Amino acid sequence: MDPDSPLKPRVLGLDVGSKTIGMAISDPLGFTAQGLTTVRRKNKRLDFEQLNKIIAEYQVSEIVVGYPLRLSGIEGIQSGKMQLFAEELRKKFALPVHLWDERLTSSQANRILRESEISIKKRGEAVDRMAAVLILQSWMEARSAPVDP
Repeated sequence: MDPDSPLKPRVLGLDVGSKTIGMAISDPLGFTAQGLTTVRRKNKRLDFEQLNKIIAEYQVSEIVVGYPLRLSGIEGIQSGKMQLFAEELRKKFALPVHLWDERLTSSQANRILRESEISIKKRGEAVDRMAAVLILQSWMEARSAPVDP
């Protein structure tokens, strides 16, 4: 990629659940996260094949995985599962993988979708994608925020 180009390497955001993986991708300028199709999980091999297609299509340079902490901020069983999943992503795709606090993203996604007045059926389909967008967007904003002296 041209160092003088305003285009940024793309970042993939994932909201990983037991049945689905919500996905979002950063825009070419690195300002916003946009939702992608949600992956219906089948098995690890097929899940990773679908992720591989997205990584290749968007020339992804790094991945952000939602990290489920308890409201108190401590890790739980799901946190350990995401650490293992992130490690598998690092090994499989040889990309940097970041875990990012996802507390409240699903409830925030549900609230946004409720306010948008889309049907309950469509809301259920969109919540994972919206959660992935919120995870990636908050990670991008934190990364670009100026550091206080």
